[in-house]
Amino acid sequence: GGGFIPGANVSPGMNDLSADFVWESKGQLTDFGYQVEVRIPFKSLRYPIGSNQSWGLQIDRKVQHNGYEETWTPALKAGASFIAQEGTITGLSGMIHGQTLAVNPEVTDAVTGASGPANTGWKYTASPQLGGNIRWGIGSNFVVNGTIKPDFSQVEADAQQIATDARFALFYPERRPFFVEGSDQFNVPNTLVYTRRIAQPDAAAKFTGKVGRADIALLSAVDGQGTGAAHPAVNILRLQQAFDQQNTAGLLFSDRTGGGRTNRVIGADTKIVFKKLYYAQFQLVQSTTESGSTSRSGPMWEALIDATGRAFGFHYSVLGIHPNFAADNGFVARTGIVQPTIANRISVYGAPGRVFERYTGFLRLIGTWKYDDFFAGQSVLERTASMNNSFTFRGGWTLGASPTFTRYAFDSAAYTGTRVPDAAGVARPYVPRDQLNGAIVNLSVTTPQFRRFTASLSTTLGQDVDFLEVTPVHRRDVSASLDLRPTEQLRVTATWVSSNFTRVRDGVQTATTRIPRLKTEYQISRAVFVRVVSQYEASVREALIDPTTGRTLLTGSGTSYTPSTRRVTNNLRTDFLFSYRPSPGTVVFAGYGDTMTEPAPLAFNQLRRTADAFFLKASYVFQPLH
Repeated sequence: GGGFIPGANVSPGMNDLSADFVWESKGQLTDFGYQVEVRIPFKSLRYPIGSNQSWGLQIDRKVQHNGYEETWTPALKAGASFIAQEGTITGLSGMIHGQTLAVNPEVTDAVTGASGPANTGWKYTASPQLGGNIRWGIGSNFVVNGTIKPDFSQVEADAQQIATDARFALFYPERRPFFVEGSDQFNVPNTLVYTRRIAQPDAAAKFTGKVGRADIALLSAVDGQGTGAAHPAVNILRLQQAFDQQNTAGLLFSDRTGGGRTNRVIGADTKIVFKKLYYAQFQLVQSTTESGSTSRSGPMWEALIDATGRAFGFHYSVLGIHPNFAADNGFVARTGIVQPTIANRISVYGAPGRVFERYTGFLRLIGTWKYDDFFAGQSVLERTASMNNSFTFRGGWTLGASPTFTRYAFDSAAYTGTRVPDAAGVARPYVPRDQLNGAIVNLSVTTPQFRRFTASLSTTLGQDVDFLEVTPVHRRDVSASLDLRPTEQLRVTATWVSSNFTRVRDGVQTATTRIPRLKTEYQISRAVFVRVVSQYEASVREALIDPTTGRTLLTGSGTSYTPSTRRVTNNLRTDFLFSYRPSPGTVVFAGYGDTMTEPAPLAFNQLRRTADAFFLKASYVFQPLH
């Protein structure tokens, strides 16, 4: 066992339940099964000063082969709060935390390769860098983290996603260690704190702590020039006060300044749990953005109520985001809307020991209005109705069948970057058609977590909308994964995602993306680890065609518009990593990354290198206080 990094794969709307303390563990097989002993140093925990303390404790064990969960104290799924059902350990006294200080200098040398000018051959450029980290534990309640010129070369590259709705950005979770540690204290509804907006910090500092039942978190950073602005400065302050048992009230201040643009966000939110099964949540946020001589401001607000019963539950909410709202330090995919949501859940349980164990169904209705139209009583812009059906069977098998029905109207203001030529070749504003319907179904199957492997397969089929052309398409998506554990040291994860759009009116395949990915990890010893990740992206996007005239659409801005063209990508990226970590913070990383391309998709016979890079990183931890 060893330390655990929390929050590395937490998506919007999900809770991070992973451990955020240092721990060690040892286990052994016994006649009755196995035993595991876990050691958690008091200095890695946060607790108030005082004698004879009582702490809440819950132990949650997930049985991997069948999906069951076991808890130390009786806990019901039918409840708005899992933590409120915890047990208690008493008689704690004599804990002395003191101060801890860890200084972690690191040196990195990266060598990047690219084709030289005028066919002068392959050229390499070295960029050595000296940086470091510091972690200062001030008593049991406060931690200060700092970093200068951090290097994250060892962090695994993101698995490529497919944007089936081209209007919105894709969310990728934070994986960089400096930002992951303590990230739970920056959790804000609607993802108003998204640290991946800090692309490559020159320096950053973070203060997290607890005073009584109040959590305090402050993050300040200076980002690098590679973000498009001249070293933007970032400041994020999050305060959260707990009251009663599980109720909270929070404040947020967020600021980003650089490149002639300043964005500030100020907001408040609260969550109130009542009658064990219910909670209500409210949020009100205001943003102000100044760029040059212009200033824009607007609110974001949300109200929701949720019930979590054993057989029935619901989630009713309304979210409003003003067209002028902006959160430069957050992840807000869409603005200028009001979106009410009605979601109801039913659960049916089989008798113990039977093949059928549980059925869960989510009926969700979503309406989306333009912000001003909602208050003016105008018609809805988009409507979505879906029924998510999940069946769980003995042993941990899961089947899913989820139909979704949509109806879209289109806002011409969203297509200001698109023009259509008239008969004389003059570019005219593009006016999308009035409304389009969609009907798709997602089918999925997931195996139990067997000792040596786990697998899943899903497909999405039906008629959808290509938002770039505003035309109906036949959609076919496939997603598959296979997680192999042939030995205790070796782990292989293979995934495949693909998406295919075919125009309904003429049968032309307009967009195709296929992404196979293979990750192999081998734990040579407790301290030595090797990882190889290879990912291929094969995509084709045909030129955009106006569904009314059949002419090629023009794209651009201002007065400059050019015909859209066919885009082809066939890229293979492979990353190798060697890791030697004798103790936390003391590491040696060596890696190599290679990007190649070829004319034909997934042919692997005419691959040509377009870029590569080597890196070597070493760091050591000094602990003058521990």
